[in-house]
Amino acid sequence: MWDIVLSLICAFFGPCSDQDGCRVQTHAAVQNTICSYRTADISLRLFSKNADGEPYRNLRNLENDLKPKPVMLMNAGMYHEDLGPVGLYVERGEKHKSASTKKGWGNFHLMPNGVFWVSGGTVGVSETRSFLSAGRSVDFATQSGPMLVIDGKLHPKFIKTSDSRKIRNGVGVSKDGSMIHFVISHEGINFWNFASLFRDELGSHNALFLDGTVSAIRAPGISRGGFWHDLGPMVGVFKK
Repeated sequence: MWDIVLSLICAFFGPCSDQDGCRVQTHAAVQNTICSYRTADISLRLFSKNADGEPYRNLRNLENDLKPKPVMLMNAGMYHEDLGPVGLYVERGEKHKSASTKKGWGNFHLMPNGVFWVSGGTVGVSETRSFLSAGRSVDFATQSGPMLVIDGKLHPKFIKTSDSRKIRNGVGVSKDGSMIHFVISHEGINFWNFASLFRDELGSHNALFLDGTVSAIRAPGISRGGFWHDLGPMVGVFKK
């Protein structure tokens, strides 16, 4: 089904392929860059530090360090002042930070939050407690929050008329796990509208907010954000 949806999207909004997969789409009067991929055609990896143990800080530094080159890079989860992850972070099967389930302030603690994970050829977005209960062994994982879409429903605390509008980025996965969508808004958008883009336009059964204001992306012919802020965890999309 999603192969047909992607073909229609590409036909209407302009060429996109398994190599680039990105387009601009308007939702709730806000333009967004959306990069969509068939999960069977790509591999996904998370990054935080280079071989010297230093944070990459921006997508350009990471891209310059990678061979083969990725088809897309994006910031991937909230982080502390030292650029270390706020919540769960797993890279190449090694857990660098445990999951956080404590209450607190800010978007990360607008419960439920969630985990974006990769396990072999399976990719998913799960509410944090569900992820922990499953006891899944993962190759890569990053925790962020809030969840945008939870089993086909918008986060219960989102307000449709909210005037809290920020540049935001996130990731969503279809119910069968065959499609993944990375999205960054070009201007301020509230959580309700950002989440409804994933559910109603992209068919994401589960979606996770990755961050706001610092949001950044690099893809063929695309470079948005990341100019004024150092970044923590980052995700790369690679052709198989």
